[in-house]
Amino acid sequence: MQTVLITGSAGLIGSESVRFFAGLGMRVLGVDNDMRSYFFGPTASTAWNRQLLAEQYGTLYQHYSVDIRDQQALEAIFSEHNSDIQLIVHTAAQPSHDWAAREPQVDFTINANGTLNLLEATRQFCPEAVFIFTSTNKVYGDLPNFLPLIEEPLRWEIAREHPYYRGIDESMSIDQSKHSLFGASKVAADVLVQEYGRYFGLKTASFRGGCLTGPAHSGAQLHGFLAYLMKCTVTGSPYTIFGYKGKQVRDNIHSYDLVNAFWHFYRRPRAGEVYNIGGSRHSNCSMLEAIAICEDLAGRKLSYTYTDDNRSGDHIWYISDVSKFQAHYPEWHYKYDLRAILEELYTAQAAKV
Repeated sequence: MQTVLITGSAGLIGSESVRFFAGLGMRVLGVDNDMRSYFFGPTASTAWNRQLLAEQYGTLYQHYSVDIRDQQALEAIFSEHNSDIQLIVHTAAQPSHDWAAREPQVDFTINANGTLNLLEATRQFCPEAVFIFTSTNKVYGDLPNFLPLIEEPLRWEIAREHPYYRGIDESMSIDQSKHSLFGASKVAADVLVQEYGRYFGLKTASFRGGCLTGPAHSGAQLHGFLAYLMKCTVTGSPYTIFGYKGKQVRDNIHSYDLVNAFWHFYRRPRAGEVYNIGGSRHSNCSMLEAIAICEDLAGRKLSYTYTDDNRSGDHIWYISDVSKFQAHYPEWHYKYDLRAILEELYTAQAAKV
């Protein structure tokens, strides 16, 4: 039976990957020790999602409560299943650049050393497997903030004639900019994934995501922009906008569309690839624009405050240019636009209150 090992299997992209690949009849080995509850508190725990996966997929889903920093525990899993593993989807991470500054060593050992452990286990036990890594647009640091941005009534924007109008592509430098410690640890992991492809010939890819979202997201203030925003709107909880007049722009991609991209890469893999992946011009919004849609769907106003203290290294404007991935995999298409994403988030959150 085709087998996929998924790290962070109870998180947003991990659980979407479980559902996607188990839905294709593949056996799934899930690795997740619910570190999200350590990062962001008990309300961000993914234990509910782990239980749901076990109930939905039964024997197709085998869970390991293992920390990816534990090299011996990972090697035991890889050794047990060996060449049966044909795909590794690595989504486990410390995902917040604010949190990383609190405990830099924890952040780095999870994001960088944990990725190295997985790559080396792949090379030793199943070198023919495809290795997919969920990287981040934060590998570009704050370099996007030096683009010639234009302030509009509800958002920051860039001129239509600018080469990056359709989005930022993989040609942007990842060097000599402020990344945050989270960004630095993800750069290390991203480059390792590339190197195991280019140096050892493994079939690896780094997918540098914009804002990844979906109804399985356990949104928290420090991570999970749209999910947390919708949660606050529906529940009446207070929300804080950090800087840039609330006009900062993000592109947003549904977890299904991202995992579907993984599937296309898995079927025709390459070695040491890098792809910017996000909502692109198809699905993006500013903070103010997102608030307006959330309020419309929820039928109530969001209670929010504003502070000029933007998060250090945060992007003012980021839209992904996904044309490289689309050129390599022209059969891949979006299923969700911004409105459809927010409608799903509203339905999921409303069911909890």
